[in-house]
Amino acid sequence: MRTRLRLPIALVGALVAAEAAVLLLRPRERGPEPVDVPARDYFSAAQIERGDAFRSGQLWLFGLRTAVELAVLVAVVRRPPRLLERGSRRPLLAGAAAWAALSLTLGAATLPVRVIARERAKDVGLVTQSWTGYAGDVAKGEAIGALLAGAGGALLMVGLRRFGSRWWMPGTVVVVAFGVLGSYAGPVVLDPLFNRFEKLPAGELRSDVLDLARRAGVDVGQVYEVDASRRTTASNAYVTGLGHTKRVVLYDNLIKDFSPAEVRLVVAHELGHVRHRDVPHGLLWLALVAPAALWAAALLAERLTPRGAPAVAAVPAVALAVGLVATPIMMISSQQSRAIERRADAFSLALTRDPESFIGFEQRIAVKNVADVEPPAWMTFLLASHPPTLERIGQGVAYERLLARGEAPAIP
Repeated sequence: MRTRLRLPIALVGALVAAEAAVLLLRPRERGPEPVDVPARDYFSAAQIERGDAFRSGQLWLFGLRTAVELAVLVAVVRRPPRLLERGSRRPLLAGAAAWAALSLTLGAATLPVRVIARERAKDVGLVTQSWTGYAGDVAKGEAIGALLAGAGGALLMVGLRRFGSRWWMPGTVVVVAFGVLGSYAGPVVLDPLFNRFEKLPAGELRSDVLDLARRAGVDVGQVYEVDASRRTTASNAYVTGLGHTKRVVLYDNLIKDFSPAEVRLVVAHELGHVRHRDVPHGLLWLALVAPAALWAAALLAERLTPRGAPAVAAVPAVALAVGLVATPIMMISSQQSRAIERRADAFSLALTRDPESFIGFEQRIAVKNVADVEPPAWMTFLLASHPPTLERIGQGVAYERLLARGEAPAIP
């Protein structure tokens, strides 16, 4: 009986651990409560319909892509290729080759769906990249994915040979270490393979950034401009890196297409992430969740692996199990992400004290990026990494009212 209950207990435990980590690390200060605002006050009917039609279609394609990946993994687990049966002589090499091949297979199987999604984005004006450039990016991405998957497959074989069914214990250390290494090295090793990054030159924008960082009381690291416009008309910014690689990255079309006041607000938002150490806290969340998640994945993979099969046959089973366990956990993590983004919005409002520009920016960026300004509640709850557009506008309106009454909070 205990053996039968181990798997369901582990699966429930993984979800409980993820939710507990969210509650433990969730920001306590998230700014004023957003005011309910009607979409028609800020967007035309055509803009609302266009965003809904585009994002709904992309969501269906995302679901289709996920279904294709699941179907491929299930097929490989149910009928393992004969090459896996021959991998017992050189398990490390076989494990690396198996997971790398699986990565490439999944990439090839989902490519048609990704192409359709790209064409739909191109139809609404979001894509600027040529097919040649896109093909080059796909090739580089698949090659890097296969290389990393191969390393994971080899490490899995080491874990299985030395620790047996308890491979998830050292696996947890590897996952967290990879997360730290990826966060540190990604901005200087991987990102430049796809884009060109340039430090902001001396000028008004750089002076604004340094002034905001001084007032925010943060070490901003470096601020870069990335040539995002070579691929898309969408605008964005983000914080990445750890230690010496910490940086704020601004899309070139954000700098070009938005007013200085609006760019200042975006920079202030990103400085909020730096101030509250959101990247390290994300790694802490991973460290808290990984043990329970990998234990559940290990038990599920053991159940999925055919009896009497060589150790290398566990590779596709582990890949499927990790995917099945990680999906609901990532949905839970979206709660944390939305709370963090709301706090960063509140920080930018408190730092700039410019709710009018904040509200105007949220309107313009939603139209420019063809956002769904009224997404279904279930989609926001399960999938959204940021608060919905109307909620963000509502927070700006709430701060504007507080500012008019002289009650607007300062930087926490």
